[in-house]
Amino acid sequence: MSRVKVALLSLAMPTMVGGIVFLSAGRMDLPAVWGILGVLTVFCLATAAFADRGMVRERTAPGPGNRDRLTRPIGTVLLFAHWILAGLDARFGWSPIPGEVQFAGVIGYAGALVFVFWAMQSNPFYSSVVRVQSDRGHHVVEAGPYRFVRHPGYTATMLAVFAAGLALGSWIALIPLSVLGVLFVRRTLLEDDMLQRELPGYAEYALRVRSRLVAGVF
Repeated sequence: MSRVKVALLSLAMPTMVGGIVFLSAGRMDLPAVWGILGVLTVFCLATAAFADRGMVRERTAPGPGNRDRLTRPIGTVLLFAHWILAGLDARFGWSPIPGEVQFAGVIGYAGALVFVFWAMQSNPFYSSVVRVQSDRGHHVVEAGPYRFVRHPGYTATMLAVFAAGLALGSWIALIPLSVLGVLFVRRTLLEDDMLQRELPGYAEYALRVRSRLVAGVF
């Protein structure tokens, strides 16, 4: 798959998010939402242009052996619920978040996606599913943010999701995200246990880097 095709496909994400939120809101004059869409578009284009080609293929069409069949489908439903609720809240004003908090959310979202990109650039095995990628020569990665925590991509993704949730301007819409956070913690534990049992050298790496998501905490 060419990088141009990947870029075009990746732009479907911000287009979809914007469409759902704006249609639910019945309006488009939502500056923080535009900020989120702009940051997401830059992230998608940067991934298409600079990320490892093998990693992009793996994330787009993962190989066999996925051990987590729950997070992606349930997470997708939760995200759709979040976007729809955020749009409806903008329409009806159920539980608005102050503008300055929304702005902070946009900044936090941008920072979290920079961290996600760092994790992607450091780890060519950054898959969209939970599996040992024997078909791709999977080995332990200790570069970049993996020096500090074992699953920095999940840490950054959760930060990005909640920061974006604040930026979308609805306290009610954060409820589905709390469930999504629980799913990500479950996925982290599941993947970490699998890697310690099945990926050579990972158990030793886990002794050197103790924390899974937050350094010195968990």
